[in-house]
Amino acid sequence: MLGKESPMRTLALAVLSTMVSAVLVAPAAEALPDGLALTPPMGFNNWNTTACRAEFNEAMVKGIADIFVNKGLKDAGYEYVNIDDCWAEKSRDAQGKLVPNKTRFPNGIKAVADYVHSKGLKFGIYTSAGTKTCNKDNGFPGGLNHEESDAQQFASWGVDYLKYDNCNNQGVDAKQRYRKMRDALKKTGRPIVFSLCEWGQNKPWEWASDTGHLWRTTGDINDTWPRTMDIYEKNVVLDSYAGPGHWNDPDMLEVGNGKMSATQYRSHFSLWAIMAAPLLIGSDLRKVSADTFTILENKDVIALDQDKLGKQGKRIRTTGKSGVDVIVKPLANGDKAVALFNKSGSTQTISTSLSEIGFSGPAQLKDLWTKSVRTTTGAISASVPSHATVVYRVSKSDGGPRPTPPAGTTDLSEFEATSSTNGWGPVEIDKSVGSQAAGDGKTLTINGVTHSKGFGAHAASTIEFYVGKKCSSVTVDVGVDDEVAAGRGSVVFEVFADSTKVADSGRLTGTDPAKKLTASLSEAENLRLVVTDAGDGINSDHGDWASPRITCS
Repeated sequence: MLGKESPMRTLALAVLSTMVSAVLVAPAAEALPDGLALTPPMGFNNWNTTACRAEFNEAMVKGIADIFVNKGLKDAGYEYVNIDDCWAEKSRDAQGKLVPNKTRFPNGIKAVADYVHSKGLKFGIYTSAGTKTCNKDNGFPGGLNHEESDAQQFASWGVDYLKYDNCNNQGVDAKQRYRKMRDALKKTGRPIVFSLCEWGQNKPWEWASDTGHLWRTTGDINDTWPRTMDIYEKNVVLDSYAGPGHWNDPDMLEVGNGKMSATQYRSHFSLWAIMAAPLLIGSDLRKVSADTFTILENKDVIALDQDKLGKQGKRIRTTGKSGVDVIVKPLANGDKAVALFNKSGSTQTISTSLSEIGFSGPAQLKDLWTKSVRTTTGAISASVPSHATVVYRVSKSDGGPRPTPPAGTTDLSEFEATSSTNGWGPVEIDKSVGSQAAGDGKTLTINGVTHSKGFGAHAASTIEFYVGKKCSSVTVDVGVDDEVAAGRGSVVFEVFADSTKVADSGRLTGTDPAKKLTASLSEAENLRLVVTDAGDGINSDHGDWASPRITCS
């Protein structure tokens, strides 16, 4: 038999009922349901190339579209040609409309967009979620309180991508400002990728997945290694917030702008790709080197960024800002990508394993920069130069037999390496390393003594061979090649049996005779030959592995 309901219980039930009702009727946050940016956007932004200088104009933008097609960038996946600040006149017209700058864009913005579209590409534009844009000298009209009018103008011009900055925002709540433009873009009926350039000030990764397709996680990048690393450290920990249609954006690529080394640019590109970041080129494609195009068009690395699964790589191990990182990214077909990143100032051996990355062996490892392929039953390891990144794609292997050196004692240079990296040009077989191009070396010569067999290397260098636990020892003469000018070149030669160092030459210079190294390979699956710069910096560090002989059963 039920007793009389107490007033306190009645109040509690009423409160509970109200809370349940609120939960049932409250709309859940959703990602934008428009099917845009299901992989990170790829393209170009002019700001780091031209800023607000006079060279930013119609001819320059059209020229970039031409380069996309003629230089292979379009075929590699780049599609957006985006313009940044300074494209407009300083004032709106009498109807409150934006006016393209008559000097820069005499034919208007639509003419430029039409040209970009004629190349099979897409066109992007810029404004700010404030009263003015970010240009300090001019301050062009911003979009705050003009959202619907501006969105309709952009759509009528054929805009496919909007970068919406954060300057002069009058203290208006970020969510309110950005969602108002989101709604205005949707109202146009035109599919426009919406990029929130909010600088990470209000942690947009926590609230913007239903507002924009990508959001900046930091302030602006610049062409320096410390700033690139600062941004990397802030972005790499946000992997749980990224996915198809909503991406963390650590800002555009500096590759090719000229103030970092080629090694650092390859790391920059590799890290942005494995973090599933937008790949927006920020260098002057009219002037960059052939090496810049080689980096930007590495389709194996791009494939990681554009993988349909849409996972940002997760950092599974780090030793701090001056150490090493291991980052793993699952891929749609069951493969995994692994980045071994050396942030330190000297060459490091970085190791992980199939079990640590959650992969069952045997597996095939493809180095996405050298293109070398090898198999492993467990270990994933590389000697990684300072500021470099080795990126492997890890795939299932059928576990079939792999070639090993023949029985007896043979020249190691007759056997194919499973992988190699080199600080200057390729590793040369039976020649010195020469200048840079393949095959430009000379007879291997150390302190006047010539050798017909071996390898010419340049620090930092690694040459790896699969020996399958069938070889007992290796013997080699090592030294700096005589092609190096007097007083230059200082290196250390190291021999590894799997991850164990079994021989070390100590510091050798061009004045030293060859030093003979003999090392045991008992039970080793892989043999690795490493040349480092001896801690003196890179200075014509041409190292010869001369007359290398391996003994196998």
